[in-house]
Amino acid sequence: MNFKSKLNRTAIALAVSVGLSTSAVAQVTTSGMTGQIVGPQGAPAEGTVITITHVPSGSKKTVQVNSAGTFSAKGLRIGGPYTIELDSRQFKDKIITDVYIDLGETLPVNVALEPDSGVEVISVTGSQIASLSFGKSSPAATFDLSDLQEVPAINRNINDVIRSDPRLFIDEGGNDGIQCAGKSPRFSSLTVDGVRQNDLFGLNSNGYPTERQPFPFDSIQGVAVEFAPFEVIYGGFTACNINAVTKSGTNEIHGSAFLDYTSDDFRGDSLEGEEVTLGNFQERRYGFEIGAPIIKDKLFIYAAYEKLEGANLFNRGPTDSDALVEVDVTQAELDEIVQIARDVYNYDPGQIPTSLDNEDEKIFVKLDWNINDQHRATLSYNYNDGNNFVQADGDGNEFEFQNHLYERGAELQSYIASFYSDWNDKFSTELRINYLEVDNRQNSLEGDGTVGGNDFGEFRVELPRRGDLDPVNVFLGSDDSRQANDLNYDQLSLIFRGFYHFDNGHDLTFGYERDDLDVFNLFIQHTEGEVRFAGIENFRNGFARQFEYNGVITGDANVQGELSDAAADWGFAINAAYIQDQFYLTDDLKITAGLRYEWYTSSDRPDENPQFTQSYGFSNATNLDGEGLLQPRLGLTYTLSDQTELRGGIGLFSGGNPNVWLSNNFSNTNTLQVGIRERNLDLFADDIEYLLVEDSAPVAGPGYGIPSDLVEAARLGDGRNFEINYLDPDFEIPSEWKFALGMTHVTESDYVFEADIIYSIFQNSAITLRGDLEESGQFTDEGYIIYDSPRLDSFVLTNADIDANALSISGTVTKKWDNGIQITTGYNYNDAEDINPMTSSVAFSNYNNRAFTNPNEQVASTSDFNIEHRFTFDFRFSHEFFAGLETTFSAFGLVQSGNPFSFVLDDRNEQGNDNQTFGFTPFLNNGNILPIGATRNDQESPWWSKVDIAVFQEVPAFNDEHSANVFLIIDNFTNLLNDEWGILEESPNRVFENSDSVFVNGDTSLWSLRLGLNYRF
Repeated sequence: MNFKSKLNRTAIALAVSVGLSTSAVAQVTTSGMTGQIVGPQGAPAEGTVITITHVPSGSKKTVQVNSAGTFSAKGLRIGGPYTIELDSRQFKDKIITDVYIDLGETLPVNVALEPDSGVEVISVTGSQIASLSFGKSSPAATFDLSDLQEVPAINRNINDVIRSDPRLFIDEGGNDGIQCAGKSPRFSSLTVDGVRQNDLFGLNSNGYPTERQPFPFDSIQGVAVEFAPFEVIYGGFTACNINAVTKSGTNEIHGSAFLDYTSDDFRGDSLEGEEVTLGNFQERRYGFEIGAPIIKDKLFIYAAYEKLEGANLFNRGPTDSDALVEVDVTQAELDEIVQIARDVYNYDPGQIPTSLDNEDEKIFVKLDWNINDQHRATLSYNYNDGNNFVQADGDGNEFEFQNHLYERGAELQSYIASFYSDWNDKFSTELRINYLEVDNRQNSLEGDGTVGGNDFGEFRVELPRRGDLDPVNVFLGSDDSRQANDLNYDQLSLIFRGFYHFDNGHDLTFGYERDDLDVFNLFIQHTEGEVRFAGIENFRNGFARQFEYNGVITGDANVQGELSDAAADWGFAINAAYIQDQFYLTDDLKITAGLRYEWYTSSDRPDENPQFTQSYGFSNATNLDGEGLLQPRLGLTYTLSDQTELRGGIGLFSGGNPNVWLSNNFSNTNTLQVGIRERNLDLFADDIEYLLVEDSAPVAGPGYGIPSDLVEAARLGDGRNFEINYLDPDFEIPSEWKFALGMTHVTESDYVFEADIIYSIFQNSAITLRGDLEESGQFTDEGYIIYDSPRLDSFVLTNADIDANALSISGTVTKKWDNGIQITTGYNYNDAEDINPMTSSVAFSNYNNRAFTNPNEQVASTSDFNIEHRFTFDFRFSHEFFAGLETTFSAFGLVQSGNPFSFVLDDRNEQGNDNQTFGFTPFLNNGNILPIGATRNDQESPWWSKVDIAVFQEVPAFNDEHSANVFLIIDNFTNLLNDEWGILEESPNRVFENSDSVFVNGDTSLWSLRLGLNYRF
């Protein structure tokens, strides 16, 4: 390699090049340095000893320059400052100070030493010589500690930070799920300190395994997002990987404490000129962090704690109630339903919900041990437990009393041990072991928090059209899906990586990983009963249109089975092995090429259903054991000039498919539980005996018990269950080809321009189809195909026969001025498709919750998660308006197009029930049928724009080494300025023709303010 020409490209002063490289920024916890050291004439400075010292902790790494003049140092802590000492036997020594490294960065340190005068050591600082813009090998975004501390993070969530990248849309109108380049949050991965901490089961739409971010916000040192990384260490996602790395203790005691507060007084109370009624609430958060040495230069501790005492607000009410969302039911109708429930059924359904208190607690503890200069270890523990109270049935035509709500919650514990070793100048390794366990809960407010501990079942009073009021379903009692619900899972992960630096400049990476998941999932609906009444009078008279009950099959009417006997208890392991070479093909072209192979192992199979085997000719007891996928990767980085760098690559990726889809095949075999449905039942008939009545029930009657004939039929298996779920025996691992091309350009006035294009092809996408349907060859008069069902009813998790594509084009401009102003603006264009949005955790809903003209069709259409245009703006300004006390102002703004949706046929009758449009439509609800010739998601809701701001004002601290600030953060500052601004108008995914297609999301549209205090020492 002609190193001299390469050095001249990047080193202008002092013949030293220290540049920033942001490759490998996800699924890693460390950074590194590499480069070439030469003498005055460009010959390799062989034997030069390089000592790299992390000043805050005193940890050192020593390497020696080889015969080719190159060196490589892996496993360095992120951040800094670092001091780099170059000790040469032939040339003048050099010391480089104040060097900082971002997460995952491999910092190029290229130095041309000078002749030895015998008396002098040259010292330079990293800030004098660092080129901070170049080095990206793939489309990515990195966020350092200043980003975390300065942006308007009103939720204390990394989502508040990373949303400034235009490719990342945070679903603020929903559950704050991260949609990467138009893809579902389910297909992304979250890693903390290099191990996965995303929603491994797949129930949560926010992507977390818990209700909120599972780790304290202040514990994070840096965050990185990778969209298409072409290094082989990346796996477990197809959308993007979000990686957070935690802080560590140092030789000095450092820490901080915070408190913030908000309430209903700090929130908007009008939208578009109309006052709205909000529930009363107060919310406070507080916490602290501290890092300290246990043994100086040797052993360190870091700990962080955060607590939320908040509230969930419920903004629904009857007509003329001034609620944010008014449902087509009158207060008089609700009062009558409550009166009947109390007088006839001896049951109080609770009030109309307005607010309920919630909590969230996070603990993080980390030990860092500098064993010696060659070996380092860390051990961390993370705990999170939090809850929310949410609606069970919150569609526009549904209304529920408070006892029908349910608590969502989860307790998480994670243990991570990491070991970093340098065996010699060329060979280093990383070993990481992680154990994660999650105990998930979904408990009805009607119950006592135990599985099956609900006193009263679900009652649904169906109100027909009444003049100008549309049909509405009113719910009371315990939600039918939370009557027997229990989930917990654990995962044991192992990661081993090796790095070898050859004398010819090649860097070899190899490794093995294993994620072993074990799941216990109990999900039985209707164990306390689900009863429907056609109108208030039938409710009063006890005449049920339908009574539904599910029970455990025992084979004996006199034996009561345990609910846990019908649980899915299963697991599998994903293994990965990989190898990669990274080298410079020419002075300016870096190549990264490798192979990653993943394969599944499992001994667990669903319970075999003999009826299914007889009907289909093969068993439903299939799993993924032995399935594998080879994933090639190739990345290129080219230095075009001193101001311009190009990057590109191609790679195959897999992962992110929710495991709940597999769990359905273990739960819904129709051999463990059965459902009994009885229609037109007189609940107060003399011959009905009610069983399974809780000891605390006031009466043994409807709602508190189940008719004995239904209980006995379920024990014998004499009923009809939902469709059996099974995995296609020929199922292949879904994958995605990613193609990327990007550029970074820095102008002479230090404007940084970045642009990236990502094109994706989805292969073998996971979809749910009806496994029993066959086209009859006949059509309805409207042109819809008619199906036959010659086999046992079923849903199959299978692969799509066609591919879907996605295109993302993005660009950003960043500029920093000496006067304290920093601005970043960005734009992203998305055109993402999917075959089936797969938005649910239940097979039936995945099949049904979409718009179509043919229920078993496979058509690539605009993704439910596609935001076509998105502009972002990040502004920051710091200035000392008061001597010695800095004021920091930051603002985040967005302008984006709306969510896609479809117009579907309205084929409801006067009672709001479905008519049949297809010749054969088993369990297909009306509200998903497209007009002939229409395309799914061919409509778009209105654009949305808003600005959030934060102001941090330093105030005097107890001493000069401490700092304190008071702050305020305003979410949707635009709405505070004018209640007609910042309005988020959304559309349901499917909208009936000739009906209102756009609804105001009042909760997101209203401004809110949070005040706080932060003290750092």
